[in-house]
Amino acid sequence: MKITHVQAFLMSYPFPEPLVLPYWGGVRTILKRDAMLIQVKTENGLVGYGPGPAHEEALETINNFVSPFLTGRSLRDPDALRILFARDTGATPAQISVYAAVELALFDLLAKAFGVPLCDTLGGAVRDEIRLYGSAGMYMSPEGYAAEAAAILGMGFPAYKFRPSLGPDEDMRMMRLVREAAGPDAELMVDAHSWWRMGDKSYSEETVHEIARELASLRVTWLEEPLPPHDHASYARLRQAEFVPLAAGEHESTGEGLTALIADGAVDYLQADLVCQGGFTAGRRVLADVARSGLSFAFHSWGTALEVLAAAHLGVCWPENVAAWLEYPCYRTLTQPGMYPFPLAEEILAEPLPVSKGMLQIDRARPGLGIDVNERVVERFPWVSGPWSVFKIDSPAETWAVSGDHTRRKLD
Repeated sequence: MKITHVQAFLMSYPFPEPLVLPYWGGVRTILKRDAMLIQVKTENGLVGYGPGPAHEEALETINNFVSPFLTGRSLRDPDALRILFARDTGATPAQISVYAAVELALFDLLAKAFGVPLCDTLGGAVRDEIRLYGSAGMYMSPEGYAAEAAAILGMGFPAYKFRPSLGPDEDMRMMRLVREAAGPDAELMVDAHSWWRMGDKSYSEETVHEIARELASLRVTWLEEPLPPHDHASYARLRQAEFVPLAAGEHESTGEGLTALIADGAVDYLQADLVCQGGFTAGRRVLADVARSGLSFAFHSWGTALEVLAAAHLGVCWPENVAAWLEYPCYRTLTQPGMYPFPLAEEILAEPLPVSKGMLQIDRARPGLGIDVNERVVERFPWVSGPWSVFKIDSPAETWAVSGDHTRRKLD
């Protein structure tokens, strides 16, 4: 089965009006949301699909570097193709990382060729479903967070993740309100992704320990990235205090960084994103490390339903105590609560994800991903160049633009 065509498409959903979100220490303005769709075709008419990193450098790498390498090659063993790509092309680490996203589509294609579900090419499923948590909660009043928690949990999700950024005192007041609104049994994930990037108002390690100590009484499932991501020693100190379980990993740029989080005793839940952190290959390796360590893994997924579905196929190859959670980003619609609208996220699939009572079901009777991709999104959501988000920090006074590859560019 020869590969005849490899192409990536960038898409954007620009907001009708920029979303201006004040937080402790600054203001974040969200301009749009972006996505990438990767398409691989073969001589017998099969098509494989995968999500990719939504930025122009990745697009250029796929269409001008990866595509010439793959076109004309036989798709028998994606692992062998990856080794040849790394060995024979002179690819940089960044290009190898982008290639890993193309592999998502190659595995979908291989599964379709064999007539099996995608999970069967990744080791084989040990279950048919994976647990989701509803992820939203961005830059609101304490009462707004509480209302959203009740609404999202009311949709059937067993857990709600939110992002406190109101200052230490208001964050704690908000988190108490969220627990009250959620009830005693709902699981809560606290994503403190802003605490360490507020300029002079960033929370100190001492403040983080104080908040974590108070959070213990609220029985949170985990506290996520409360400290600078690469400061593993600080995470280890906080974890040794045993206030709350810790989660981190999405900002690690290499597989070695993810492994180091385990070796350094920094986390209880390791997190990673298949699209930008090594695809299925890195995911399988990291999950094996997590299983050996006795920890748990939680998929980071902050884009489209296609990303969620691809991650689910890998997750069901491991028992629930290993691949414990899959992030489900909740985007607002006319009938659904969430952080903001992003219609591209759902429309990229030809039918809704099969979610019931907070569990994503894998259809093992259909080959590949199990749900068709809606290619019409490429024309419906044309690419808009430029950063998707801008941070303006009060002190020191500076502004940063953030692109789809997490690159920060200083504007002033």
